Amino acid sequence: MSLGDDHQSSGDYGGTGGTRLRLPEGEGGPRRGGRSSSRSLVTVVGVVVLLIAAIAFANRGGDDSASSQSGDEDKPKASATAPSGTQPVRAGFAHDEQGAQSAAANYAVALGSDGMFKKDSRHSIVDATYTSAAAAELRGAMDSAYSAGFLSKLGLDANGNPPKGDTFVSRTIPVGTKVERYSDTGARVSVWYMGLIGMSGEASVDPVSTTWKTWTFDLEWVGNDWKVANDVQKDGPAPVPGDERAASSDAISKAVEEYGGFTYAR
Repeated sequence: MSLGDDHQSSGDYGGTGGTRLRLPEGEGGPRRGGRSSSRSLVTVVGVVVLLIAAIAFANRGGDDSASSQSGDEDKPKASATAPSGTQPVRAGFAHDEQGAQSAAANYAVALGSDGMFKKDSRHSIVDATYTSAAAAELRGAMDSAYSAGFLSKLGLDANGNPPKGDTFVSRTIPVGTKVERYSDTGARVSVWYMGLIGMSGEASVDPVSTTWKTWTFDLEWVGNDWKVANDVQKDGPAPVPGDERAASSDAISKAVEEYGGFTYAR
């Protein structure tokens, strides 16, 4: 799996007691029925969608309509980078516990990125990270969830672009990984991460903020690589907030533009 080339439940799950997330009512169309396995696949849509929706609805106020112009031509170009400054290995993840942890960490980075808000890049990410069966279930469901109406509530236009002069931020920063279960054919790996989410801009009603969550992936060894078959999230653990003063929207936008996101997290 060459992720670096492209970019980037209620009920207990593995004893974590995590909350299963579902498609947002009214935004992703009618909730799917059928087999429990299909339902569990579709619930992954809520992973990113509900994370942002919580911020959007909590900070409603003023005119948050989006401009149809992205303004990309006026902004500095940031490029995704590997921690070492060079491109990561492109031959897939190792067939061992270390490889499974690396896969889970990097898939969290990709699935939490702003690329999920644009159809073409979202399809590429889903196809690269999930099993073929899971990806086939998710593409249509995600397209319905990331509707023009939903994107507009986040300040984005129908193509997932922010208003000219604003910067939309969605990043996942893994802090650590833990192997819950491992075999030659499958693994369950949890990723503890901090997320950055929101719109940076003078008129933004959804400023960039942080969130702490744990993302658990059920991985399968398919085609000489680890692929996601199912995943769930739960809140925390969240550390005590620091005393740093919040930066201005201009400072956040500049940092996002100048510091490219990592394509290889572990």
